[in-house]
Amino acid sequence: MKSKAIIVAIIALSVISCLDNIGKKPEADTAAAQTEEQKEFKYWTWITADPKRDDASYTEEFKKYKSYGLDAVLINTNADPELLGRLAPLAKAEGMEVHAWIMAMNRPGDSIVSQHPEWYVVSRERKSAYDHRPYVGYYEFLCPTREASRNHVLGLVEALSKVDDVASVHLDYIRFPDIFLPIGLLPKYDLVQDEELPEFDFCYCDVCVSEFEKMHHKNPRDMENPAIDMEWKQFRLNRIRDVVNEAYDIVHENGKILTAAVFPYPEMADHMVRQRWDKWDVDVVLPMIYHNFYNEDTDWVGFATKQGVQDLEATQTELHTGLYVPEMSGEELTEAIEQARQNGAKGVSFFDGPALTEEQLLAIKASK
Repeated sequence: MKSKAIIVAIIALSVISCLDNIGKKPEADTAAAQTEEQKEFKYWTWITADPKRDDASYTEEFKKYKSYGLDAVLINTNADPELLGRLAPLAKAEGMEVHAWIMAMNRPGDSIVSQHPEWYVVSRERKSAYDHRPYVGYYEFLCPTREASRNHVLGLVEALSKVDDVASVHLDYIRFPDIFLPIGLLPKYDLVQDEELPEFDFCYCDVCVSEFEKMHHKNPRDMENPAIDMEWKQFRLNRIRDVVNEAYDIVHENGKILTAAVFPYPEMADHMVRQRWDKWDVDVVLPMIYHNFYNEDTDWVGFATKQGVQDLEATQTELHTGLYVPEMSGEELTEAIEQARQNGAKGVSFFDGPALTEEQLLAIKASK
C-alpha cells in the first residue's frame, strides 16, 4: 500500500508540473530559436576571380571574410568552371558558402559570342549592340529569343552547376539593357531620360519581331509609340523569364539552387530593364538596392526591401538585400543592414568584397 501511495504522489506531481508549463516555451528552446533566427540572416559578398592569383591569397581572403561574419561568397570566374572548381573548395574549407556568379545576357569578352553578330540585341533604331553598344563598351547584350544565343548562356549555366562545392548558379545581367538609368547616374552620361528613347529600347531583331507577329499579328517596328503597347512589353518580359525558368530546371537537375542579382523591386525592374523577377522560377533574389544610385537616403533600403518581400509573398523565393558599400560609412552600413532586416529580408549582400573597408567590416561583424 505504501509503494502504491508513492506512485500516486509521483503521478500527481507530474500532472501539476505539466499543467504549470502549458502555454510556456522553455527558456532553452527560446534561446535556440533566437540563435537559429540570427543564423538564418545570411551575409554575402561578390568577388571577381583572377586565375593568376595563388591559392594561398584566396584562402587568406576567404578567411578574412569569415572572421568578420560573412557567410557566402559569389565568385565571378567569367563562367570558367575549372577556375571555379579550384576556388570553391578553398572557400568551403574556410566555412564560406560558394555561389557561381555569371553575367548572363550580357557577355562581354566572350570569344564565342563575338563570332556571332546575329546573337546581339537590336535597338528600335535598328542598331545592333554588336557594334552600337548602349552606355558603355562592355554592354554586349544577347537576344533571349534566339535559340542559339539562349542555349549558349544556358550551356554556361549548366557547366557551372556541375562544379562540386557550389550552392547555386547566380544570374547577373539577366535582363535587357537599361531603358532608364538610375537617376543618380544620368549626369555621368549627360542624359535626360523622361521617356523610352529608341537608342535604349531593345530587342527589335528579326527573330523577336517575327515571333511577336506570330503571336499578336502586329509589328512593333510599325508602332508609333511601342512604349504603350503592353503585349510588346510583356513579350520581352516573358523572354527573359523563359531563360530564367530553363536555368532553374538545369541547376536543380544538378542538385543546386538558382539565385539572381536583380533591380530593386519588381515594378521598378519592369520599368527600367524589362525584368519582372517576382514571376520567375528562382530560389533567391539579391535585389541591388543601391540607394545612392537613386539619390535616396538609407531608409529607402527598407522601402525597396519591403516592396520586394511583399511582391514575393505568393512564392517560395527568398529576398536578400544587396547593398553598394563604397560610398557608405560604417554607421550608414549598420543602418542599411537593419533596414533590410526589419523589412523582411533573409540576409544582405555587399558589393563588393575587396571594397569593404576595415570600418565597414567591423560594422558588419557588430551587426551580426
